[in-house]
Parts: sequence; C-alpha cells; structure tokens
Amino acid sequence: MIQLDKKHRYGLSILSGLIMTVSFPYTGSLTPLVFVSWIPLLILEDYITRKNYRSGKIFLHAYIAFLVYNIGTTWWIWNASLNGAIGAFVLNALLMTFAFFAYHLTKKYVGKKEGYLSLFFFWIAFEYLHYHWELSWPWLSLGNTFSIVPSWVQWYSYTGTLGGTFWVLFLNVLGFRIIQNVFIKKETWRIQTPLLWTFGFLILIPIGISLSSYYRYTEEKNPVEVIVVQPNIDPYNEKFTGPLETQLAKITDLATSKVTAKTKFVIAPETAISQGFYEEDVNQVFALEYLNEKLEQWKTPHLFIGASTAKMFEKPNSFASRPMIGGPGFVEYYNTSMLMSQQNEIYFIHKSKLVLGVEKLPFASIFPFLEKLSIENGGTTGTLGVEKESKVLTTNELTFAPMICYESIYGEMLAEQCRKGAQALFVITNDGWWGDTPGYKQHMSFSRLRAIESRRSVARSANTGISCIINQRGDVIQQLGWWKAGALRGNINKNDEITFYSTYGDVIGRSFTFVSALLLLLTFVKFFKKKYIR
Repeated sequence: MIQLDKKHRYGLSILSGLIMTVSFPYTGSLTPLVFVSWIPLLILEDYITRKNYRSGKIFLHAYIAFLVYNIGTTWWIWNASLNGAIGAFVLNALLMTFAFFAYHLTKKYVGKKEGYLSLFFFWIAFEYLHYHWELSWPWLSLGNTFSIVPSWVQWYSYTGTLGGTFWVLFLNVLGFRIIQNVFIKKETWRIQTPLLWTFGFLILIPIGISLSSYYRYTEEKNPVEVIVVQPNIDPYNEKFTGPLETQLAKITDLATSKVTAKTKFVIAPETAISQGFYEEDVNQVFALEYLNEKLEQWKTPHLFIGASTAKMFEKPNSFASRPMIGGPGFVEYYNTSMLMSQQNEIYFIHKSKLVLGVEKLPFASIFPFLEKLSIENGGTTGTLGVEKESKVLTTNELTFAPMICYESIYGEMLAEQCRKGAQALFVITNDGWWGDTPGYKQHMSFSRLRAIESRRSVARSANTGISCIINQRGDVIQQLGWWKAGALRGNINKNDEITFYSTYGDVIGRSFTFVSALLLLLTFVKFFKKKYIR
C-alpha cells in the first residue's frame, strides 16, 4: 500500500478542492477536469479506511476539500458581505462534508459496494434537499458545472442538473477505481484497458447524444419582440440613494432607442423602482405615472420591471409581517416584479426564493433575535414576504415565467411555471453587488440551463452584469457586458411543448432522497450492532 503521511493527506484534500474550483464556470472553466476532481478525495478516504484511522480524519480532510471548493468558486460574495461570505463558505462546506461522511460511514459499516453506491444517493439527496430548505444555497451543485457548455447537456430537458451531478460522480468513482487498481493493487495499466475505454465512452457518449440533440433541435418560429434594458446603475453609491427620476429616465431613454412598432415587452431590472411604495397606493405613485406615460409614448403593450413594494394588513400575514410604526396593523415588504400595460393594469408577483442574510434570515421564525443580524444591501432589511407558490403572468401576446435574481437557479420552480402555461422566461436581476467577478457570469450561465430544461427562451435584464437573450438550446444570442449601459432588441420564440423535466421535475432527486434515507437508517443499525451488540 502507498504510504501517505500527513503532508500528503492534506495535499490531496487541497488538490481535490482546487480541481473542483478550476473546473467550475469562470473560476477556471476547465470543464473536463470535473470528471477527475473527486479522485484525490476518494483516494484519501480509501487510504484512511484501509489504515483503520479514526473516521474523524475523513471528516476533516473532506471539509478542507469542500472549503477550498466553496472559497475558490464563490469568493466574490465577500464583495457584498464579509459575514455573508464567511457563513456561506463555512456552512456550505460543512453540509457537503456531512454528505460525503455519510458515504464513508455506509462504506465502513455496511460494505464497500454498498458504500460506493451510497455516494450517489447521499450526494444527490443533499443537492436536492439543498433546493428545498431554509439554508438553500444550490449555487455549487455539480450539475451547474456544465452551464458554460450547454451543448454537452441537452439531455437536461429530461434529467435537470441532477443528471449532470450523477454523471460527474459516476466518472469520478470509475476513475478512482482505475487509480486504485494501478497504484494500490499494483495491477498494470494494460489490465485497465476495458475500464479506460469505459471511462472515455462514458464521457463521449452523453456528449455525443447531447450534440446530436443540440444540432437537430429547431425552435418553432413564434416570435415575440422584446427590449432588454441594462441601465448600469451603481448599487452601492447610486441606486438606493440617487434620484429615482434620473434612474427611470435612464432606463426609459435606453428603451426608447430600441422600441419599434413590433415591440411587445420592455424588460427592466430588479428593483428598478428602488423607492418603496404600498401596493394599495399604486395609482398615486409618481414613478408609475411616469412609466405609464412612456408606455403610451412607445405604443408598447407591456413593461416588466422590478420594484420594492409593501402591503398593509390588519393582522400578521406571515412571519415577515411587522407592526406598523405609529399606527395599528402590520406591514410586509417585498422584492417585487411588476407587469404594467397601456390599459393601466398592474400585476404584482413577489420574489419567493430569497437570498440568505440579505432578504431572509434562516430559522428566524424559531429564533427571532436573528433578524438583528440581517445584512443591509439597499432597500429594506430583514425577512421579506414571499409568494406562497410560483406564478406566471399572462398577456394577449405571451404567458411567461417571471423570475427575480436568485430564483433563476431553481429548475423545479420553472418546471412548475411551465406546467402553469409559461411559454418563455423573463429574468430580472441586480448583479452589481459582487463587482467585476465570476459571480455575475456564473449567475447568467445558470439561466442557460433553465432554457435547456424547459426549452424556453430567456430574456434577462440585469442592472449591470450580463443582460442577454438566450434561445431554447441555451445559446446566448445577444448580450451586454459588465458595466455597460444599453438595451437589446430581439425576438424570443414562445413554446407550449412541455419537456419531460418540466412535467416531472427532479424525479431523480426525490427518488434518491428516499433511498438515501433507507441507506442512512441501515448504516445506523449496522453501526449500533457493531458498537453495542456483541
């Protein structure tokens, strides 16, 4: 057996984290390396297990690897919040470590074959549950790695990103098996030929199937002309402190330069109306009067725009409700998307997937004092109100799925919106908080995966970052770059067909979570019998 001293063990932990980092979009973008990124960590786990070292060493080294991965790929959170960044790095790495440690325990107490099989179930269950709980932060799901090469994963229209996660894990386990055979069992490379061929085919065949689908896929021509605006307003020094009139004038001037008689929608970014107002007083808000005048001038049917809004209630509506200052009743604040039309109709949809630390404090309903720790990034602080379920917006021209910022990471949310009739996806966001870093690039690239999963065109308006139009194959057709004010005019094709993924959602995640619960129970039973029953 190869001997690994402490220095080598720590080196393998760090190496695995570094390979994960450089394979991720825009922190290296060396995508093929993701298929070997876990091998050093698997070698380390196997060595520690064979040497009968205490399991705590596995936990430590796995945590180091995942901490390197989290810091290396999402260090840019630091630009928006020091505390938020530290929390994201430390806690997300810890959750990843728990999933990996569960695999180690199953391998140790149930059996090697069951253990390696459990890695797929535990990790995919972790990623799936990470979409659906208070500490949701699915940014680093392994399947997101391929957002930069959408032509490789056209089959996401069946599996979603969890299919990509399974692909990554399977190849890493197979690659580890080859390394184990050569360097631990001392077999020759020649004997590994069938496994090496299998490894190569399991990379090339899914890519080949995807490329075939990519080049054969043809969008049905059903165009809707949209204008996507990127005003490029500094979120730190201008957006929430400068004159709203000036900011709205900038947005409307950019739109005016592109509007034609065929334009059906003008799309402006998240919290473009940055000064909050009560939705009950919507007809008395100066900003909306101004925007209605512009709609009449453009002769454009619709404006889709972000706003900060609030609603009043006689009694608490949800945990986000707060007592009114100086009066009876309660108020709830929202990050809101608005659809305005020439007929003076206004529809509000509130953001439901909130950013941790900025828009909500996890478990604050249990521990109310946590509200005092909320981060102030402009607008309101503390937990915001949310929609109870995902919604769509319908006009004569189009039914679309509205998504605000962080919501565009959630594939199952869009799947539900497609089942409710969404024919396209509009994303409004403000990516300026992170500066010129990989953050806004990664965020945009995830929208390419939503396009593939649902076969829906995407129109994306960012305050700054990357505003773009994405087709149903995940190709970016037009885009505006970082710190550039402008507007894009383009056609998106609406689509009524429902993909397998849109129909069934993360069926892989649900089924793997169920099996992982059984595996975890079996592991605890085996552990208990070994430790306490002689």
